[in-house]
Amino acid sequence: MTEQDLHHYAVEARERAYAPYSHYAVGAAVETEDGTVFTGCNVENAAYPQCICAERVAIFKAVSEGHRRIRRLLLVTQDGGTPCGGCRSVMAEFGTPETEVIIATPETIIKRYRLGDLLLDGFEFRHDA
Repeated sequence: MTEQDLHHYAVEARERAYAPYSHYAVGAAVETEDGTVFTGCNVENAAYPQCICAERVAIFKAVSEGHRRIRRLLLVTQDGGTPCGGCRSVMAEFGTPETEVIIATPETIIKRYRLGDLLLDGFEFRHDA
């Protein structure tokens, strides 16, 4: 799976976002250890705390299909936004410090991170999942 393929899947997922309140559509593509790809988009709700981020949708889809380890995640927003703290915690649950997190707009890749760099001194990664 190439980075361009992941970008394409995340852009497609972003097009399905339900964001009538923030108008901030987000798409994510997660590649698991074995190369399987899962996508997600953000889904908002009038009861705002009930919203869910694209990253968590994609990861939870992977987990619900039996995958417990993510290799990389590509996130597409209008302006290259990075994952929220909640999403970073979920990524840590199913990733490793070396998991690649790629930030993009619909047009281009903006930046690449190691998940460990996004969670400096946060907490230990789980290794028993």
